[in-house]
Amino acid sequence: MISEQQGQMLLKMARISIAEKLGLSVDKSQIDLNQSFLEIKQGLFVTLHKNGALRGCIGVIEAVEPLKTGVAETARLAAFKDSRFSPLARDEFDQVDLEISLLSPPEKFEYSKAKELIQRLVPFKDGVIIKKGSSQATFLPQVWEQLPDTASFLSQLCTKAGLDADEWTKGSLTVHTYRVHLFCEKK
Repeated sequence: MISEQQGQMLLKMARISIAEKLGLSVDKSQIDLNQSFLEIKQGLFVTLHKNGALRGCIGVIEAVEPLKTGVAETARLAAFKDSRFSPLARDEFDQVDLEISLLSPPEKFEYSKAKELIQRLVPFKDGVIIKKGSSQATFLPQVWEQLPDTASFLSQLCTKAGLDADEWTKGSLTVHTYRVHLFCEKK
């Protein structure tokens, strides 16, 4: 498991990656890329908030590259390529707070009825992935803060996947859950 100190280093790496893309000068002296935990391949999301509001969030559920490169690349994607937002501007850089979510491997969630799905999901702990055909979407556990009602959470997740909001009630989804180890910048 990655320690809080290591998580804070990942956040520094993410911030440096964004700063470099913006053409800002950076101090890399506190980053030691030879630490063994940076070779771990793990699903991760980088989230940007500005004044408490979402400003970008992109990630991968299953890692294809080690944290050493994955964190930097994902941070740049969240800052500049999230289609819901314009690319981060230089004057916004100091106004955003970063979060890194390291994902546990997804586990298939077996259920037969919508009622069972509602009863067994763990709000504020479970990240949820839904799939149907070529449609797929995920919500990190942090999304429960905005959608604490399980039915609303699942309806919004279906909508995000491009499905009917009530698709989760039909028992036709493949569902996986995961947990996250969350690291937030300390300013």
